[in-house]
Amino acid sequence: MVYPSARDWLFSAKTFAAAMIALYIGLALELPRPYWAMASVYIVSNPFVGATRSKALYRALGTALGAAGAVLIVPPFVESPFLFSAIVALWTGTLLYLSMNDRSARSYVFLLAGYSLPLIALPAVTNPTAVFDLAITRTEEILLGIVVASTVGSVVFPSRLAPTLIERTDAWFRDAAFYASETLSGRIAGAPISAARQRLAATVNGLEILLSQLTYDHTRPDIVRRARALQGRMQIFLPLISSMADPLIELMRERGAHPPEVEALLADVAKWIRSPALEAKHADEPDLEAQALHERAAALRPPAEALADWGGALLSNALWRLGQVIDVWQDIRCLRAAIVHETALWRPRFRHWRLGGTERFFDRGMMLFSTASAVGAIMVACGLWITSGWNDGAGAVTLAAVSCCFFAALDEPAPAVFKFFLSTCASVVLAGLYVFVVLPHVHDFAMLVLIFAGPFLIIGTLIPRPQFNLVTMLVAVNTATFISIQSAYDADFFVFINSNLAGVAGLLFAFIWTLATRPFGAELAAARLTRSAWADVVTSASTAAIEDQRDLYSRMLDRLMQLLPRQAATDSHRHPSIESFRDFRVALNALDLRRTRRKLTSDLHGPIDDVLAGVRQYFEQCITRRNRQPVPPALIDTIDAAVAQVTTRSIERAQGGTQPGQPGTAPAQGEVQAQLQGAGERRAPALSGERWLRDTLHALVGMRLSLAPPRSASGGNPPLKEETA
Repeated sequence: MVYPSARDWLFSAKTFAAAMIALYIGLALELPRPYWAMASVYIVSNPFVGATRSKALYRALGTALGAAGAVLIVPPFVESPFLFSAIVALWTGTLLYLSMNDRSARSYVFLLAGYSLPLIALPAVTNPTAVFDLAITRTEEILLGIVVASTVGSVVFPSRLAPTLIERTDAWFRDAAFYASETLSGRIAGAPISAARQRLAATVNGLEILLSQLTYDHTRPDIVRRARALQGRMQIFLPLISSMADPLIELMRERGAHPPEVEALLADVAKWIRSPALEAKHADEPDLEAQALHERAAALRPPAEALADWGGALLSNALWRLGQVIDVWQDIRCLRAAIVHETALWRPRFRHWRLGGTERFFDRGMMLFSTASAVGAIMVACGLWITSGWNDGAGAVTLAAVSCCFFAALDEPAPAVFKFFLSTCASVVLAGLYVFVVLPHVHDFAMLVLIFAGPFLIIGTLIPRPQFNLVTMLVAVNTATFISIQSAYDADFFVFINSNLAGVAGLLFAFIWTLATRPFGAELAAARLTRSAWADVVTSASTAAIEDQRDLYSRMLDRLMQLLPRQAATDSHRHPSIESFRDFRVALNALDLRRTRRKLTSDLHGPIDDVLAGVRQYFEQCITRRNRQPVPPALIDTIDAAVAQVTTRSIERAQGGTQPGQPGTAPAQGEVQAQLQGAGERRAPALSGERWLRDTLHALVGMRLSLAPPRSASGGNPPLKEETA
């Protein structure tokens, strides 16, 4: 068992102190429900001041929006209960959908506005003329808790988010170094490797909220930009190093072992990547070791004539990818140094025309379904409340709405709703003990603080821990709410049981409803993400114009990061997590082929068009049958034929560019200079043409390895040497 740290105790003490201050002020101001101020402190408090400030601001805005909505809809619609229920449900569903469209901390505005309206509007149906006063006082009570929590968090030993960002990136560095070392050693399968791959993706995804809160932490704008660039490079690193694995493994299978100089280079790159991130130089200082590794990789690049051999084509592809890996890893280390040392200067080493997109992937279908499930739960719960005539039934509907909104974004929300139900049951028991056993003996506020201190301080130490955060936060909030501290003690056992059991019943209904309407789990989400990835492969391989390839790349990469954590660790080299990388690479190689095709001579357009058409037809077939299909051998043959033709042209171009004179002719002294000058003028476009041909070859080889991986490629290796001799 891991005991609470000093930081956990400090957070708990600060939060409890803020809650007691808010409760005291609420009692002094004679607010109708001062306990809401206390509960709000526990809702918005976070170990880090930036997160507390952002959540406080967004909670204030969300509460105000929800209160305004309640004031607008209650008076005109309260006399039509079912219409009123439908309006409340649609309001909540609309705001819930908007919150799921924003993956930053700002989404809390829409989420809170969505379920704040039923919290205020439903209890007011028995006295609609008081809805304005209820909305005002609820807003005041919540704002009081928000202001106190923000003030205490900012003044008393404030904890900054920037060190936490470094801690998380350092954990990512350790997993990335392990994953890269295994890949450079030719291993891509295995449960530890697959688990590291999942953790890498989950860490990158988790930075989204953290980065959106940095601006509230008094972090300089340039450091925030560096942090976002760091997250982008961390995203790129995982698929990039994975794309290097297949040619390395195929080279090993083809030759039995890498050449000694290649083996030494891979070992040195792995050692450099494993070196601690803390040893990274300042962002404005060159990394001489990285430069040396890059130069060694460039020196080992095979000449055009060697590309006729399959091993030469593989080696060229692997070294090209290795150079990109070195650049990206150097960028990551420099960006980390820029954040640690707060330097603004940073020169990116990895540059690509496809970088710079901002689009994110959203599964609109699942979002609409999740929203519809929450709307349905609210309408059915309202119907049961109306038909039963239960006076306290509004409490059941409100907690059902809150739980459905809280967990709507989860693939399988039922277990989380059940935890909510259990924590609420525990809160009812704890609140009952306080109300009927402890509070009758309390005569002043100091004694009240004393009796609250023990349980709330212990609960507060568990809130910072992710595995306990949800349950302990709910226990603290619900207990504070259920106790319903007022300026004078006035407790009725039957009223307490009736009102609080309504909330428990509402959560039990929400659990059953969610279990019935959303039983699919992560498997459905992963399958939908995979089919969406296939659709983007079809788009990438089509002849249709793409509005912005950078946004397409950004969307595909974001979807890949969402997909990986949903796939369990395994030892299989054909596991969906590895196949997802290969689908991503097929799309990128198709985009590269579309780009290089325009730079090649017309006789190479046909083979490339055939490859793109074959890829498009194959993935259209996968989409139609809703399952991954075996790759047609004809498609592999088409790629091999295109590789052979591109290699032939590359060799011809290289030979033509390096032979300015005719064989057997001895030019005169005066002619030599003219020939050399003419050769230089011809060599510049020749070099450019060679680059496009080699880029095309890399894309074709990468596509073949993605569609027919080393351990499953059928038909052997393409007979390049025989066809291009």
